[in-house]
Amino acid sequence: MIVMPPHGKARRWLRRAVTCSALVSVSCATYSERTDDARRALRRGDYAGSLALWNKVLKVRKSEEIPNKLKKNQELVILERATVLQAMGEWETSATNFEFADKELEFLDISRDTAGKIGKYIYSDSATKFKTSPTEKLALNAMNLVNYLVRGDLSGAKVEAKRFTVMRNYLRDVDPEGEHGAFGSYLAGYVHERQGNYNEALRYYEEALTERDFRTLRDVIPELAAKGSYRGERIKDYLPQTAPKPAVRAPAPTPKAVPQPKAAPDPSIQRPGASKPPAGDPATPVPETPAPVAGTPAPEAGVSLELGALPSGSAWAAANTGPVTNMAPAGGELLVVAKIGRVPYRIPERIPIGLAIGLAGAFVTGDTTLLEYGMFKFVVYPELVPAENIFETANVSVDGHAVPIDLASDLGSEIVAEFEELKPKIIGAALTRMIARAAAAEGARAAGNQAEGAGGLVGFLAAAALEGTLVALDKPDTRSWTTLPDRVYVARSRVPAGAHTVVVEAAGPGGRETRTFDVTIPKGGFVVLDVTTLR
Repeated sequence: MIVMPPHGKARRWLRRAVTCSALVSVSCATYSERTDDARRALRRGDYAGSLALWNKVLKVRKSEEIPNKLKKNQELVILERATVLQAMGEWETSATNFEFADKELEFLDISRDTAGKIGKYIYSDSATKFKTSPTEKLALNAMNLVNYLVRGDLSGAKVEAKRFTVMRNYLRDVDPEGEHGAFGSYLAGYVHERQGNYNEALRYYEEALTERDFRTLRDVIPELAAKGSYRGERIKDYLPQTAPKPAVRAPAPTPKAVPQPKAAPDPSIQRPGASKPPAGDPATPVPETPAPVAGTPAPEAGVSLELGALPSGSAWAAANTGPVTNMAPAGGELLVVAKIGRVPYRIPERIPIGLAIGLAGAFVTGDTTLLEYGMFKFVVYPELVPAENIFETANVSVDGHAVPIDLASDLGSEIVAEFEELKPKIIGAALTRMIARAAAAEGARAAGNQAEGAGGLVGFLAAAALEGTLVALDKPDTRSWTTLPDRVYVARSRVPAGAHTVVVEAAGPGGRETRTFDVTIPKGGFVVLDVTTLR
């Protein structure tokens, strides 16, 4: 129990201290805290409920509405809403939201940060405009590209592919070692492949193959290479290897024939008119099992590399022969994009000052000894936490035939790698600001101690009020694209023209979710399906 000193100044400092405590406990929530209910709805599978919550943050009633005057962080909320709309199959509205967000959002150039300014931005400058990371920026254009492909709009998809390319080329120039957006390159290649731009398609596929292997391109690359001239190093890996010609040798002299004694008849040889040996007879030749071809990769567990047994002469067999870019009249092609889960996101996290100093390394400025006298012996900074996804993998089948599928991008891992690179700078920025707070608090303490009467208590309360208020107002920046899918899979197959049933299954520690589509594949054409489960 604190006894109120009679001195008026002490009363004023005590009121400030109480106000300070209230500020610390009820200070403005961070971005991730304010939007937590919307993510919880997604995890339950309540996409409509999540969409309503994002609209509530924007203070609009309809998903087509864009606020006339954007307030703080609303451009990021529009990006989140665009992702949810895509998961709900609202392709056109999703595209409108993605394009608006793309124009409004700025890019966070991680590669050119030399003075730790990015760490300061991510830690404390939540009042500034949100900036996307390289992974987020490339994913934005790739995600919107899907909105055009599912509607069969190759022209619109080509424009979005161009936007993707501009940013990817910039990133390659400033950070040659940092490869991002494999699924964006894959989809851009598919757009040009369908339009007959074979060299452009091969270039985009080269970009995708630089990051990872794609089983779904094993048959596509050789057929495109037959029509295009581009040859990247990864494209060459997918082309048939020409065996070296054997050396030509002079023919050996033919030896003179030497008469040989007549051999006894071989009972294993079937002669005209002779009866066949009975089944199981030792004389029956046993066919040898052919050895696997050298260099042929073994199928991965749980993944079918073929479409099952295709009867000779069947429509399925006909659709799976001939170039992918010229399939008429045999059939068309199906492409499925499955986006699973959500990437890790940021929350406020506390760590002891000693640990923070060790993690920050050289990214701290100021006298760290001041922190020994600070009242708040912890650092609050933005830490990544997993989204607790229910699903992790995807499988696709058409009319009961398993379709080859690839993990095109592991966006969650890319987000984590980017954050770990920035983490020392973020914590360093947090410590630097704590040092500034501690210095200001020590000044307030010294001034209060000089007061008449209960000077010691006044000094203490002065320091508490000032340092506590700064802690309450200087919160970490937890903004990020929290609805960005964690993993992106692509599956593709040639199919006979006509009606088909496509089954896409998402699976993981939380169970399974199956979606069934009835599609009609036109002759020589294509159909693109998108399945987005943000759980």
